[in-house]
Amino acid sequence: MSLLRTEQLQKHFGETRAVDNVNFVVEQGEVLSLIGSNGAGKTTLVNLISGLLPPDSGKIFLQEQDITSMGVYDRIKAGIARSFQLVNLFDQLTALDNVALTIFSRQGKTQCLTALAANDREVTDEALTVLGAFGLQDRWNMPAIGLAQGERKLLDVAVAYALRPHLLFLDEPTSGVSTRDKGRVMDTITSVVRSGHITAVIIEHDMDVVFTYSDRIVVMHEGAILADGTPADIRANAAVATTLLGTPTAE
Repeated sequence: MSLLRTEQLQKHFGETRAVDNVNFVVEQGEVLSLIGSNGAGKTTLVNLISGLLPPDSGKIFLQEQDITSMGVYDRIKAGIARSFQLVNLFDQLTALDNVALTIFSRQGKTQCLTALAANDREVTDEALTVLGAFGLQDRWNMPAIGLAQGERKLLDVAVAYALRPHLLFLDEPTSGVSTRDKGRVMDTITSVVRSGHITAVIIEHDMDVVFTYSDRIVVMHEGAILADGTPADIRANAAVATTLLGTPTAE
């Protein structure tokens, strides 16, 4: 049974068919990369799945439950979380309190938002465990704005991870990260999601990252799925090479 699937999902903006009858499947436990040129429809598809946009038509199923009409908050409760290309942190709060705030939200607690973690030892311990998983335990008391870009990316994913999702969307997790640090960031993220049995969908432009860390790759072009397969399959796909990479494979 797939973890998530869409049926004939559509979203048009005027004459632009951003998502055009897409049947998209995510299997339990995989690290899947969703790739395509700018305007291919990747972000729109993820926005539809995460509830930020309503579809024009089609359906979305999570563990065979129809979530097409669910709001964002209910989808989060159902197990869908997301990190963003532009890091979405509370810059003046510490790394610990950024994670603690997410845990409070997940638990439905309404504590005062000052001195967050200090008010709840259980939340503090969980937040420290999450930070430790992402290699940020020594940065727990650092305001988010003071972290290096790679650390900010890891904290952003850690915040999403603290929601305990079944399905985690990672939007450009290496954007703005130095070439030297990309491997460390991705090694950490994939290690955490695999050990936590979390399914991850990565939206990424860096093809080195895509081909190194993906179990499967889905390629979008002009709102539709152009190709779907293993990294080896996608490397050998002439249509992908021509459309996405601009270099047709040798015959």
